[in-house]
Amino acid sequence: MKIQQLDKTYIAGTYGRFPVTLVSGKGSRVVDENGKEYTDLGSGIAVTSFGIADGAWTEAVTRQLTTLQHTSNLYYTEPCVRLAQMLCERTGMKKVFFGNSGAEANECAIKVARKYAAEKKGSENCVIITLKNSFHGRTLTTLAATGQDHYHELFQPLTPGFAHAEPNDLKDMERLLDTLPAAGILLECIQGEGGVKVMEDEYLRGVERLAKERDVLLMIDEVQTGNGRTGDFYAYMHAGLHPDVVSTAKGLGGGLPIGACLIGEKAQNVLGPGDHGSTFGGNPVACAGAVSIIGRVTDDLLEEVRQKGDLIRETLKDAPGVREVTGRGLMVGILPETKSASDVVKACMEAGVLCLTAKDRVRLLPALNIPQEELESALRVLVKALA
Repeated sequence: MKIQQLDKTYIAGTYGRFPVTLVSGKGSRVVDENGKEYTDLGSGIAVTSFGIADGAWTEAVTRQLTTLQHTSNLYYTEPCVRLAQMLCERTGMKKVFFGNSGAEANECAIKVARKYAAEKKGSENCVIITLKNSFHGRTLTTLAATGQDHYHELFQPLTPGFAHAEPNDLKDMERLLDTLPAAGILLECIQGEGGVKVMEDEYLRGVERLAKERDVLLMIDEVQTGNGRTGDFYAYMHAGLHPDVVSTAKGLGGGLPIGACLIGEKAQNVLGPGDHGSTFGGNPVACAGAVSIIGRVTDDLLEEVRQKGDLIRETLKDAPGVREVTGRGLMVGILPETKSASDVVKACMEAGVLCLTAKDRVRLLPALNIPQEELESALRVLVKALA
């Protein structure tokens, strides 16, 4: 309790924390200050891809930490280059810019789109079209990109140049493209913070067609969905898309701050010296950890993620107290029938299972390698809490 009291005294009150102080863990199990163990179905909001204190990740990070923990981007380092190569080879993208978060990755994507459009069509072509109910970050610009009004209310004026289309409504996207001087489209294939709402594959392919016809960049926000989370390496791959820009973070680093903006062939040469930068972007330690993570997101692991995701959905879809189950792979949203999502999460916590919420839904984002028996045990607790 002392830690929680000190937190209230000294930490800015930006988080509605649960009354739990975590002190240690291993894999998908974490322990609080009183010695109580929990099964973690949140993985730091899709960050600890292989769980807590993962051996291979810890070894890679420690080795780099004791070799070269940081240097400025005036010099080359191997982990940064290796990670960029791995990401490009897995996706077909051509260039990577590294930052420290998903918001930074999205800021870079927006800059790429605007510079691309300015050079090809004129600087007035600056509008970025996103989707209503989206979430792209908390900087002033990524707040403007976020299609949820309640995030905007207290922080006016936001960065201009954004418009928000109705999700899964191709005609509305076409209407905005026809009436606005657009530079790019930025969207999530699954709206995580928006309630784990899945965009239809046909809609995504339609948006890609519209973007190509009008020569605006198609940018996919894979901050939460990426790096194996949905059962494919990136969520856009389920629909067979070929985006121009991809942003990612969270699970990429396995627990250290890192974000990446992947740039495809069309815009690969847009950014030149001085156009963008980040003091800690491409940090050797963070990149070494990410190399360890990405190297283990194999086809076998992705199949395992899909199977475990299917198990969750099959277990919950007809369970008492469940109205709807959404998501893909190990990114799952559960809409309770009568209970509030927060009450379900509280009941699970008391029974030793940590879940999350997303709007009116319970959200599950377990480690990609959560053991089957631990997942099944946690699901029994969740089913009971939902009933």
